[in-house]
Amino acid sequence: MSIVTYRRVAKIRHDGAMRFMCVGDSMTIGRAGDVTWRYRMWQHLEAAPDGPHELVGPRTALYDADTGTASSSAYAADDFPPAARRHLSGWGEGWLHMAPLIADAVTAHRPDVLLVSLGLIDLGFYTDSAQTAENAAAFLTAAREANPRIRVVLLPVIPNVRAETDAPFAAECAHFNEALAKTVADASTPQSPLLLA
Repeated sequence: MSIVTYRRVAKIRHDGAMRFMCVGDSMTIGRAGDVTWRYRMWQHLEAAPDGPHELVGPRTALYDADTGTASSSAYAADDFPPAARRHLSGWGEGWLHMAPLIADAVTAHRPDVLLVSLGLIDLGFYTDSAQTAENAAAFLTAAREANPRIRVVLLPVIPNVRAETDAPFAAECAHFNEALAKTVADASTPQSPLLLA
């Protein structure tokens, strides 16, 4: 579903720029020298006919493998403006880490829509599918407490190399994706719609 269509479905009424916050793990933050999908999203938003749009969030940096910190500004795309680099994502961070941060981030940066890509790192290192689903639900609750009209687009755990060779891990990914789909179906409301991408 395109952003234009999603805006229509969500019935967002906004006098200024429509504000998006990218929330995610290593795939979202990227590392030094990466283009990142956030750049591709910015390109899409810039070309969309229903602008203006804005990317918001408390962080701007890429992960620097040399220092092991999120401290790099070495984006591969020189035309990616600093103001559009804002996000809430972290290398090695998942639902477990973002659930306690999201309310403050939503309050401070006032996104209309959260674009969330989380789960792989949780299942790979921190929590099983049931615990990950609980953390996802806690994240959504906290985001809605900060903004009862928040819209959220959620990406399920996408196919990955580890799942191809680790059957128990693949099963956990599948269980989580089922739980996430159920959460989206059960918790989406006209006031605060959830969309599984």
